[in-house]
Amino acid sequence: MAVIAVDLGGTKIAAALFDAAGTTIRKETALLERRQGNEVGALVVGLAKKLRDDAKTDGHHVEAVGICVPGISYSGTGRVWAPNIPGWEDYPLLDEMHAAFDARDMRIGIDSDRACSILGEVWRGAARGCRDAIFLAVGTGIGAGILTDGKILRGAHDIAGAIGWSALDRPFIQKYVSCGCFEYHASGEGIAKVAREYLADDVSYKGELASKERSAITARDVFEAADAHDPLAEKILGESIEFWGMATANLVSLFNPEKIIFGGGVFGPALRFLDAIMAEARKWAQPISIRKVKLEGSLLGSDAGMYGAAYLALQSLSHHS
Repeated sequence: MAVIAVDLGGTKIAAALFDAAGTTIRKETALLERRQGNEVGALVVGLAKKLRDDAKTDGHHVEAVGICVPGISYSGTGRVWAPNIPGWEDYPLLDEMHAAFDARDMRIGIDSDRACSILGEVWRGAARGCRDAIFLAVGTGIGAGILTDGKILRGAHDIAGAIGWSALDRPFIQKYVSCGCFEYHASGEGIAKVAREYLADDVSYKGELASKERSAITARDVFEAADAHDPLAEKILGESIEFWGMATANLVSLFNPEKIIFGGGVFGPALRFLDAIMAEARKWAQPISIRKVKLEGSLLGSDAGMYGAAYLALQSLSHHS
């Protein structure tokens, strides 16, 4: 028995064939290359069918597909919202998969990238053995996959975990509308935005970042400048640590998790700040809860969502057995 996991990102799709123990048997990737709407849906179906056919050739019977989507998965309808993919504002992904595969032979599970990431870490990563854990994904944006009492927290409309909109500063300013306060300041794109703003305000600055084309500055540039002890880059990352620490404190106080797993492209290079993030969180958090939580980096890295999608597929089989 085998399952297929599909991890849909903003620029590419990764898909893999897993056995029931969590071993990857085959893996495929495809670039979106500006595809939109049904074109992306067809690519998802095509990769899944290729892996199913390859599995059959190798003697594996595929019984389920799990799909990780970058946005919101509406559990009641199987439709998804993926803001980085044009035409996926309310896309009927489950219907499309059912049209491509016989529902009697193939179970389909779909969930958000944040939910899949914490599921992956619980199954094969840093949250194994946990019933209350959170995956804080900090990449281009910020999201949180929240596991409470062994179940994914979804909320009334499947939008729980949109932590990028956490209100961590005041007063409110209009630039927070599109992505939220926390994400504006401390996501990968947020770090780059803050750097650009500082450079625009300080024409006398002559440090590492001054040699970069301002509009092209990335979070990676800021980390590299901080490695070279650039004071502006160190200031920007210091502010990010404060935001990550405040968000950690709020998660700890609200959910009392055993662990918070830090992942996404920024963690990565920001994993070296976990002690500083904990020190900041201790200032703000419920004092007993913060002493009991552990902050750890993802063990699955960029594959966390993929493993979560595989686990989702396996869960869909157990729910229908």
